[in-house]
This record gives sequence, structure tokens and C-alpha cells, in this order.
Amino acid sequence: MPVGVGLVGAGNISTQYLTHLGTYPDVRVVALGDLDEARAAGQAKAFGVPASGGPNAVLDHPDVDLVVNLTIPAAHAEVSTRAVRAGKHVWSEKPLGLDRASARALLDEAAARGLQVGCAPDTVLGPGLQAALRSLADGTVGRPLAGLAIMQNPGPDAWHPSPEFFFSAGGGPVLDMGPYYLTALVLAFGPVTSVVAAGGRARDLRTVLAGPRAGADFPVTVPTTANVLLRHASGPSSVALFSFDSGLARTGVLEFQGASGTIVAPDPNRFGGTVIRHVGGTVADEVEVPDAGTGRGIGVVDMARSLATGAPPRASGELAYHVLDIMFAITESIDSGAPVEVTSVPPVPEPLPSGWSPLVTQP
Repeated sequence: MPVGVGLVGAGNISTQYLTHLGTYPDVRVVALGDLDEARAAGQAKAFGVPASGGPNAVLDHPDVDLVVNLTIPAAHAEVSTRAVRAGKHVWSEKPLGLDRASARALLDEAAARGLQVGCAPDTVLGPGLQAALRSLADGTVGRPLAGLAIMQNPGPDAWHPSPEFFFSAGGGPVLDMGPYYLTALVLAFGPVTSVVAAGGRARDLRTVLAGPRAGADFPVTVPTTANVLLRHASGPSSVALFSFDSGLARTGVLEFQGASGTIVAPDPNRFGGTVIRHVGGTVADEVEVPDAGTGRGIGVVDMARSLATGAPPRASGELAYHVLDIMFAITESIDSGAPVEVTSVPPVPEPLPSGWSPLVTQP
């Protein structure tokens, strides 16, 4: 300790990672790489990172033990595989890849080389959702029965100046926002065994509504609404709605129903939030859980600690692959109109203990 970390990708999200990783004593950012070397140099200077350059400035750096892959989704599997072949552990932004084959090959190669792979979202490791998961695991609402997740809004074309990628392969509300909600449901109820989904898209052409390109039309090639039923191996089922077609903006809805009550969990795209337990139709208790200094990068800290103990990271590549498997099953079920089996079975970690913090090195 600390574990040497290098970031590949110096885009907007790198600011969030660099801001938080600089406050976590278990890791030390030593290199930053990007195809745009000037952008990498600018971020390195802003955050006091000693080395910068192209991607190889990270992949070849002798002090980098763990690569944080912040490239565009289409490059995730390729860059992560390059990092593994360079002998580095990998934390990847979501999704793990854009097809099952490349994501599976990445995990298999990493395992063969004795390396770990982890993957976002690490918001699910935040104090808010973890408090809700502990409450469910402790039996405060009885035997787990069902989950509910809702993420719906009019779509990012309403505010993003270049929204096309949200509506093409690798995008859509399922692949863009699904990882937050689906990972949370898997952490709550365990692996999913089958999916039934219906949906589609409201229109085949959309229009950029913000920025200098406002008024430009572009094609939609992915489902923009998905109504989903998930069956979990442990017995419960979950219902999820993902939509970029809704006139009603409603996000962060996540509920865990038990035999004797319901837990309303915080938004899985946030690190803190409110946990509310309902029993008999009334609020039994309500707890505001602060983010406690957590932010993008706590999954990297958990990986760094797992390297010391030999345990798999909680936000593991296998968990991310299972969520990817679920997301592709959703789109396949929409296309076919039939149920789709989910065959991957990841390890599902127990909730983090109360008081877990990335700000203090754990013994």
C-alpha cells in the first residue's frame, strides 16, 4: 500500500475519479494516458499526477499495478485486455464490454494470468445502498419477495448537445442506466436466471434539442423503452422499467419487498441517500445516510484492498458480466417476444459492514 493506479481516458468523468482517488490513502495515481495527450497532460497537471502521455504511458508504467479504464464504451474490452496483457489489474467503467464474447474473453484471460478485473458502477458500494442491503439481509422486512426499479425520462436528446451515442449500439436506457439498477437488484436478491421483456422505441428519428446542433435529426437503433420481469435463482422476482420515452421524469426508484414490509432504497446512481422501511402501510423508520466522503473510485479502493487479502473485489468483473448478460437478454427478449435464459452465475458479495470507509486504510 498504496497501490499504484493509472488512468486511461482523460475525459469528463476522469475529473470525478481524480478528485476522489486523491483523497483515498490506499491508492496513489501515478500516470494518466489518453489518445489526446494534451488533454492527459492538462488533467495530470491539474491533479498532480506525475506522468502522462498516450495510453502506453499507463500500460507500460512500472509503478502502475491497477489500470482504471475510462475510455468510451466501445473501447472498454479492448483497452482492458491490453492492460491485462501488460500485467495490470483493471477497473473498468461500465459496461464491461459491448458483447458477451469480448467481455468473457477478458475475464478468462485475466483469470489465467492471475489478475483481477472490477467494473463500475461503484455507487452500489456507497453507504446509502449498502445500508438498504444490510437491512434486507438482516430480515427487517422478512423473507425477500420482490424488487422494483424505475428509471424513466424524456431522453438525453433534451439536454445533451451530441446525444446520438445514447440511441445507438451500446446505448439506450438499458445499457446506459441499467447497470445501476440491475446491479443493485442482483446484490439484493442474487443472480438472475431468466428475463421476459417487452418494449421498443417511440420513434425511429429523434432531434437534438440543445446546443449548437439543435434541430438536427438522427436515427434511433436501440430500444428506448423496456418493461422487464427478472426471475432470481433464490426465488424472488423483480420488475424494472427503463425508458427514454417518458413524459414523466422519474428516476432513482428502487424498492426491496419482503414478506412483512418494504425497504425503499436510495437512488443507485448516488452514493448516499435516504433508506425508508415501510411496515403495515406506514413508515416504520427513515434514515438519512450521508455519502461520508465516498465517490467515484471507491470500487478501485475495494479492489486495492482485495489484492492484499486475496478476496475477489465486491464490484467484480464476474458481477459486471452477469449484469451485461442480463442487459443483452432484455434486448433479445424484446426482439423475440420470448423469455431468455441468463446462464452466467456470479459471486454475490455480502453487504459492506457499517462504517466501511475509503478514507481510512483498513487493517
